[in-house]
Amino acid sequence: MESELPDIYCPFPQRTNPHVGNTRVHLDTWIRNTGLVHRDSARERFEQADFGAFVGMVHPTADSKNLDLVADWFVWLFLVDDQLDDGRLGRSPERVRDVVAVMRSVIEGTGRGTLPDEDLPAAVVALVDLWERTTPSAAAHWRTRFGRHLTTYLTTTTAWEAGNRAAGVVPSEETYIAKRRHTGAIHVCMDLIEIVAGIEVPESIHNDSRFVTALEASCNVVCWANDVYSYEKEQVLGEIHNLVHLVRHHRGYDKQQALKHVCAEIATETDRFLTAEAELLAAYPQLSWMLAPYLDGMRSWMRGNLDWSRQTPRYNPADVSQYEEPEEYLEATVLGVSRA
Repeated sequence: MESELPDIYCPFPQRTNPHVGNTRVHLDTWIRNTGLVHRDSARERFEQADFGAFVGMVHPTADSKNLDLVADWFVWLFLVDDQLDDGRLGRSPERVRDVVAVMRSVIEGTGRGTLPDEDLPAAVVALVDLWERTTPSAAAHWRTRFGRHLTTYLTTTTAWEAGNRAAGVVPSEETYIAKRRHTGAIHVCMDLIEIVAGIEVPESIHNDSRFVTALEASCNVVCWANDVYSYEKEQVLGEIHNLVHLVRHHRGYDKQQALKHVCAEIATETDRFLTAEAELLAAYPQLSWMLAPYLDGMRSWMRGNLDWSRQTPRYNPADVSQYEEPEEYLEATVLGVSRA
């Protein structure tokens, strides 16, 4: 499949983290303890994806403890996303409303809903653990922003995307691009750069137009590259929320024209990031100690996501076409919603 894809421009160096091996072992223990993965088919698919390698490429300079933490976040986001993208739940927004409400109560610090602990879905058990390990030492404004981004991810995927699927709505390119940064949870992931790097970026910087541009451009690069690599797989699943698919739908392009168009747009966004990065560093030379690691985190996200996408079988259409239906490899207990 890779040979058919146009080259994606990425001027950043390939790197990986020396703690990846330890993180793979940690992930295996964590998914067992939280109940996120236990069926043989789901475990095999999880191991083949190699999320340990992914987090090592995205956070090449993280220490072992932080690498484990962000790896757990990535796995949680990927497994919840699989439930909502691949399976029937992503076409029935009302069926996941209750579990999302429980997740929001965890994020907002108002409890864990009314379910006893033993009845909590695995994704909620894991979220409680993640929240308790991530937020206590973080700045209040960071917790607020992170919680907002996580909540927006959950509500956009369970309401907007699922609503589109249920109603047969094909979004415009413009609407999709704006929503994609939320459905991809990339803002959540970029927020974690501050935790990994041990920095607290003030709201004044987050609101600076140059920072906003750098962040938006890097998020677009990650999300659109994901769409390029997952396009064939998502066609097998009948997924419409993919930029390549929407370009074909709205512009009448064939597959190769649409892929080339999206890859050209990725190059444009990469250049937009580089311009904003240079302007931001020039504007705040006294804050380079804080901005440089954050911007480096954006760079390694763009590079690492691309490198992992090229090697993981997760986006190979054969990965899902071997099953009669996605529920054969999805864990029903992740969201605690019956498959019936």
